[in-house]
Amino acid sequence: MSTSPRLLHPCSAPVQWIALSLLAGASGQWLKFLEVPAGQFLGPMLVAIVFGVCGASIRLHRYAFALGQGCVGMLAAHSMTLAVLVSLVQSWPLILFATLLTVSFSALVGLVLTRVGGIPASTAAWGSAPGAASAMVSMSDEFGADSRVVATMQYVRVVCVVMIGALVSRWLGASTGGSEVHVASAALQSFNLLNLGLTFATLVAGIALGNRLPAGTLLVPLLLGGALQVSGLLHITLPNWLLATAYGAIGCYVGLRFDRPTIDYVWRRLPTMILGAVLMITLCALSAWLLAALLDKDFLSVYLATSPGGLDTMAIMAMETHSDVGLVLAMQTLRLFAVIITGAFLARFVIRLAGPS
Repeated sequence: MSTSPRLLHPCSAPVQWIALSLLAGASGQWLKFLEVPAGQFLGPMLVAIVFGVCGASIRLHRYAFALGQGCVGMLAAHSMTLAVLVSLVQSWPLILFATLLTVSFSALVGLVLTRVGGIPASTAAWGSAPGAASAMVSMSDEFGADSRVVATMQYVRVVCVVMIGALVSRWLGASTGGSEVHVASAALQSFNLLNLGLTFATLVAGIALGNRLPAGTLLVPLLLGGALQVSGLLHITLPNWLLATAYGAIGCYVGLRFDRPTIDYVWRRLPTMILGAVLMITLCALSAWLLAALLDKDFLSVYLATSPGGLDTMAIMAMETHSDVGLVLAMQTLRLFAVIITGAFLARFVIRLAGPS
């Protein structure tokens, strides 16, 4: 692996950017045409993974990633109505139970990866934590874990979640194009330059306020935009091209992290990481069957709500498949906070159970 040629290394950065933009955009539109759920996110991510492994030197700036997350947050905020919030409040015991169940599953998977895959306990615990990838990577360094392996485990799981989620959505016959319709309804509701300007102002303010918080560039625009819309002070207006750009930015940011040195470093344990990701997804899917009946919700919505992907990824897939966006956002957000709060405790718990290395 390490001696393989870096195909993109001789190309200049502008050439790499142009090639990435064209191929990522084309792949996103092609998958959208094929009605693949979250195709405008999945296509750029897969193209960026190929670029990263082939030696691309370019990296998407974190501000572009933050802007993409903020746009997804604002789009999701458009789905947050008073009726949705009341419904979520009424179901909070089951939502809390599902969150605790998923966090427990992550500890179990971390222990399996330690015992079977030979991954150090601390690294396995942080790498198997569901969601909040950037927060888990930064926090893992403080507790002696290998952040390179943690990052790879987190983003390998993101890829598995998206690809399996797309297959599950197609298997269940979910219709696609949800986000496009969603944006169109937002635009038609009250489209004018004032609403567009206020939406962008809220977006920028939310990103600035949440820039130093884990997943804050998505959560703060979501909460701020949702609060203003529920109060009637804002009619969220987002053009279609901005949504496609946001999806592409998030996909490319994730994909370009799969560079050759990282893949070389973890190559021997990559099958174990994929196995751990699939095990985590399977456990969450089994719990979704039970919760779907208890919550009287469709399986796809509960599956996306419990799926161990990132908040932004699941929000995109929920809107693309016309799922219950409010439920997905509520459960994913609650789990995000739970993982951040309990991350250190779960890491120590897995280390104790794993015993001496």
